[in-house]
Amino acid sequence: MASATPTQLIDNDRVRVTEWRFGPGESTGYHRHEFDYVVVPTTTGDLLLKEADGDRTVRIETGVPYFRNEGVEHDVINPSQENEIVFVEVEIK
Repeated sequence: MASATPTQLIDNDRVRVTEWRFGPGESTGYHRHEFDYVVVPTTTGDLLLKEADGDRTVRIETGVPYFRNEGVEHDVINPSQENEIVFVEVEIK
């Protein structure tokens, strides 16, 4: 499976800000978040989350942020056959 493209925008002693771009079928690979984080979608679409307790699909909406606590473990996949998904992730150190 192809990898999503992260672009680090800020990384200092307080935050890490990364833009994530997912082409059709691309994924982050399984990972664990070491910090609390906020995701701000810049596109609308579905993401497939592969988590320890199973898979689920979530809908993200342009400009509608969400917060997660540190410790989340998952693989994030763009299940679309044609649309790119983009979001900005802000990790709070």
